[in-house]
Amino acid sequence: MRKILALMAALFFLSSTAYGEDGMIRLQSAHDVKTTADRLEKVLNNKGMTVFTRINHAAGAEKSGMKLRPTELVIFGNPKVGTPLMKCSQSTAIDLPQKALIMEDASNNVWLIYNDPQFIAKRHNIDGCEKIITKIENALKNFATAATSP
Repeated sequence: MRKILALMAALFFLSSTAYGEDGMIRLQSAHDVKTTADRLEKVLNNKGMTVFTRINHAAGAEKSGMKLRPTELVIFGNPKVGTPLMKCSQSTAIDLPQKALIMEDASNNVWLIYNDPQFIAKRHNIDGCEKIITKIENALKNFATAATSP
């Protein structure tokens, strides 16, 4: 039964992941925006990451008398991971801490979106730090999968 559930989760992940040319990775969530953001925050805290803030853009829009579909931004990081990346190229500090956008689109699908570490490496001309980039890729993929999986 565990193998079947693991296979189903893997298939869900593969079928709901989109890698864009814009440098963002998108995973469709099996949950609503709030639940996805809550799950992400929980997994980040459990993995020793610092959640710096969580911004509810829809609530901000509402306070301004406007409507926006559910949209939340989670800002998080860990100096043990970010500092080595900044040592590879200090300009990466503009892309840190990490961010995850959780939003509902016009078709009522919920997406978790984050910056592709390979795109960041290219943007900042990072060379010789593949180990760090791979570590970040794996961590972000694991966090996003935990937040979006059924």
